[in-house]
Amino acid sequence: MDTLWRETLEQLEQKLSPQLFSTWIKPIEFIRVEKSNVFLRVPNRFFLDWIRDNYVRKIEETLADVGAVEYKVEFEVSSRPRQQENSPAKNSEQTKKESFTPAPQAASAKPAAENWNTNLNPKYIFTDFVSGSSNQFAHAAAMAVANNPATTYNPLFIYGGVGLGKTHLVNAIGNAILKKNSSMRVCYYTSEKFMNELINSLRYARMDEFRNKFRSMDVLLIDDVQFIAGKERTQEEFFHTFNALYESHKQIVVTSDKFPKEIPGLEERLRSRFEWGLIADIQPPDVETKQAILKMKAEKNRINLPEEVIQFLSNSITSNVRELEGFLIRLGAYASLTSTPITLDLAREVLKDILVEKNKEITVEEIQKVVAQHFSLKVADLKSPKRLKALVLPRQIAMYLSRQLTSQSFPEIGDKFGGKDHSTIIHAIKKVEKLMEDDFQLRTTVGNLKNALSR
Repeated sequence: MDTLWRETLEQLEQKLSPQLFSTWIKPIEFIRVEKSNVFLRVPNRFFLDWIRDNYVRKIEETLADVGAVEYKVEFEVSSRPRQQENSPAKNSEQTKKESFTPAPQAASAKPAAENWNTNLNPKYIFTDFVSGSSNQFAHAAAMAVANNPATTYNPLFIYGGVGLGKTHLVNAIGNAILKKNSSMRVCYYTSEKFMNELINSLRYARMDEFRNKFRSMDVLLIDDVQFIAGKERTQEEFFHTFNALYESHKQIVVTSDKFPKEIPGLEERLRSRFEWGLIADIQPPDVETKQAILKMKAEKNRINLPEEVIQFLSNSITSNVRELEGFLIRLGAYASLTSTPITLDLAREVLKDILVEKNKEITVEEIQKVVAQHFSLKVADLKSPKRLKALVLPRQIAMYLSRQLTSQSFPEIGDKFGGKDHSTIIHAIKKVEKLMEDDFQLRTTVGNLKNALSR
């Protein structure tokens, strides 16, 4: 490998979070340098588009820092499928330690069709999913998997809060794959249903049938995997199912409400496997995305929704798309049953008991309390002049949220953080914004804190 590229990789590894570096930079292959052009190879077209949109400038800047020359990056798309790294086969020693139990029949042996149900919801398709800045990465990754299952992003791990569209995306993947190839064996299960089926199989001595069913799938979609945490036997069985499918080059898609490392009670061997592939997050939708969702849902349900009502609903404090759709259905049902046209006044009246508008006052003191509780600190710690590492980031997050969620000026926020100067507040806000660009976990934490403050 060229010294220029090796040193560039070392600097990029320091600039990016481990997850981002492993997902987007490590798979890039160095080809050659010609004058001021650096030629690199990427696994596929989706990868290329994402690198161009998000990382090419950072790569070129780092190349310039290392080589003291302005370089232009040129990309080639690999003609061979990307090999899956860290597979159980390559880690035979580790796999033996984890007591891998092969399926009673080969993964290609397919059980009788009558014993198999996809469990997919046909309503969840890609064309009905509204993509915005909060979910475009997860949406693009899901479409890439649907177009080429088990080739690059395996497993695909999608995480985000309740009601943000994870179930929609995972079902859309299954529906799109079956539309292209109806002979593919696709199966969608919630983790709870997987666990209940396992319990029944144990109870009635049908474990061979259970294992053969799940390990013969071409595509396994598991929703809300966080619920198997702490369930030792379920995790054991899912671990072996995962290994059997992965080694047979079958696609696995998993959703959760948390990043793998943040799921309490999840075995380390499962956690590491979830991190083998691509991890994509879904953030709460912004106002523009909520407006687009409402317009699409209203058109689909034939509800005549005036623009001012769309704005009113999208400015509600909720970030839960299911709740937003619930508001729309409730409003449409009331208008239909009473033969009353939908107006802003009607919307306010019908939804007055369940809808909270953004004019709900959130105070700096409330933000300090919620942030301190989340990080197991005292409010006094956030106001103190101490520069301990454990205090600095929570304090900066509280300052960032105070600016985002209140009308307080920089000096006013500074006063409420122990008399900090306004320049300290500005620095904290810029620091958090910069960190969130590259850190999925921090973005999720800040999003969760916003949701907690909005309840």
